[in-house]
Amino acid sequence: MRLRNIPGAREAVAASPFCVSADPSMRGKWRSLFGEVCALHLEIGSGKGRFLIEQAKRRKECAFLGMERTSTVMYKALKKLGREEEAPGNLRFVLADAMLLESLFAAGEVDRIYLNFSDPWPKERHAMRRLTGAAFLARYARVLARDGVIEVKTDNRALFDWSEEQVLAAGWRIEAMTHDLHADEHMRQNNVMTEYEERFSALGHPICKMIIRR
Repeated sequence: MRLRNIPGAREAVAASPFCVSADPSMRGKWRSLFGEVCALHLEIGSGKGRFLIEQAKRRKECAFLGMERTSTVMYKALKKLGREEEAPGNLRFVLADAMLLESLFAAGEVDRIYLNFSDPWPKERHAMRRLTGAAFLARYARVLARDGVIEVKTDNRALFDWSEEQVLAAGWRIEAMTHDLHADEHMRQNNVMTEYEERFSALGHPICKMIIRR
């Protein structure tokens, strides 16, 4: 489905104090944007921002960075932030494609990556675009800290099962996994729902989640 263009979205994103340019000179320096923080968390495909905004409010000791490739979607996330003085100071967004991950982040710079309801790219010829595929897992491994983790959530069981195969084949360890997050008492603790998660759950779709480590 094609996104409807919002007039002025690109300009608003460029002018926002909460958006950082996708500049390779930031490589290895992302923490400098936030002052004293203990960890850098990155959501790839941050969408309308609900998940990351709530995380930033709950965990003020961490820095949160949302990567989104379309200015129209990022514009909606910025509107959700509200007034500048009310927005969490430990949150920033960067307009960039995940393919650029290694040019933007130094080795070991990221402590946690979130992949929430990523595009399933259902056609087999598009499998290389799936964010849980072998090529992307290799990229994540190079920018994650030694004890870094990745959290994956989706309602798409086919994508989830395929992702599990990719993760194990690449030699990653699955620390926790469920095929029904909201029915899993342990894994749903402190869960922050995304817009998609709320919508799919309301339709009765079970949410799958896995937490993986190299």
